[in-house]
Amino acid sequence: MQSKATSPEDYISQLPEERKAPITKLNNLIKEHMPKGLEAGMSYGMLAYYVPKSVYPDGYHCKPFPPLPFINLASQKNFIALYHSGMYAKKELYDWFVAEYPKHCKFKLDMGKSCVRFKKIEDIPYDLIQELLGKMSVEEWVGIYENTIKK
Repeated sequence: MQSKATSPEDYISQLPEERKAPITKLNNLIKEHMPKGLEAGMSYGMLAYYVPKSVYPDGYHCKPFPPLPFINLASQKNFIALYHSGMYAKKELYDWFVAEYPKHCKFKLDMGKSCVRFKKIEDIPYDLIQELLGKMSVEEWVGIYENTIKK
């Protein structure tokens, strides 16, 4: 589900009541603890935290006009999704997250390569997400993107 919202505030205001508090809390947590150099906004109909064009002018993939994404947050039909490109690109980070998750949540991890799906809003591991945010710098992400994904 992609939102037509044009700003994070607009996005959050359009959410169902039960999603507003956890999305707001996650948005605030990410903005407070995201790696230095990222900017927050909207991209792909989701809350986005990306490498601005002033830092990485080449942009993203085969469409150089959008900035390089790093983290996205979305309210989907049956879950809240947190997308972290670093977990997709760096196996050690993915493995760390998978190993740590059970220490923070009582429900089974529901995860794709970069997408963590939170179906139980009351069991979102905010402390683990905060720790994840400090595991990769913008410089490391751009380097990984340049050397592995962009090729």
